[in-house]
Amino acid sequence: MESNELIIFISAFIEKRIPEKYLTNFQEILLVSGIFTVASELLAIIIIAIIILSFLSLLFSILFSFNIFLCVLFAFFIPPGILIGVIIIKSEKRSEKIENASPDFLRQLASMLRVGLSFENAMEDLSRYGSGPLYDEIKRAVIEIKMGREFNESIIAMVKRLKSKNLERTFKIILEARKSGGSLADIIDDISNDLRAIIMLKRERRSSVMMAVMFLVISAVIAAPFALGMTGIYSSFMTSLGKGSELVETSNIAAGAYIIIHSILASLIIGLVMYGDFKKGIKFSIPLTISAYGVFYIVSNFGSAFLNF
Repeated sequence: MESNELIIFISAFIEKRIPEKYLTNFQEILLVSGIFTVASELLAIIIIAIIILSFLSLLFSILFSFNIFLCVLFAFFIPPGILIGVIIIKSEKRSEKIENASPDFLRQLASMLRVGLSFENAMEDLSRYGSGPLYDEIKRAVIEIKMGREFNESIIAMVKRLKSKNLERTFKIILEARKSGGSLADIIDDISNDLRAIIMLKRERRSSVMMAVMFLVISAVIAAPFALGMTGIYSSFMTSLGKGSELVETSNIAAGAYIIIHSILASLIIGLVMYGDFKKGIKFSIPLTISAYGVFYIVSNFGSAFLNF
């Protein structure tokens, strides 16, 4: 059976077993993230990757006398973790592109309103000539309005897909201004200037906290793994002297568990420092954890050889 046939077979099995609403929601997440793959096929690829990695991890554990449970655990969580990381990163890049394009879009929208175009016609004209995720969502909203969907409902649905708090507030203000009959062009111009200032403040904040982020990365990937990796050398030394005990043997396992927890916590703190949100640090957890545990494993298992040399 070829790989494509295997993916199709597993994909069909997934579609039968998982309710359609969950697959639809997952598909929407993928589309919003810019991943244009069928949800069931992507899940099938993840399952195949887990099976292959589990087999390879078993071989690795046998050849290098490594803990089988940890190998299988890594094999099980790495493919879904990578997928989650890719979705988060692509979603953030998309949101960043949308927010960076929004001030210019709003300024153009205000200019079109001043020359006498209606809000709907101005949105339609801008959707024809703009490019990027913001304009793609505007095109979708314009098509929905033409198909008979209520204007406010289409705009609110578009804002939810954009996943930007700034644009959510922006379009809510615009919709309220349309109801009140105020000078919509002036309001949109003011919002455009405010968004531009907010974007500049975010960039300045991100650049100002890079030293703190570098300290956290060095602490998580180098300092803590190296220091705790020395416990493995100590355990080997005590065992070689015949003074091994359960405490000495379990200290290495406890140190490895601490490295994993420490890396995840460091990634969450990085998200808080850089973005003001713990959740955005999740994307750093996988590379930090793998790098930190790799340093710890090398130091604890091969550090004594380097010291003897």
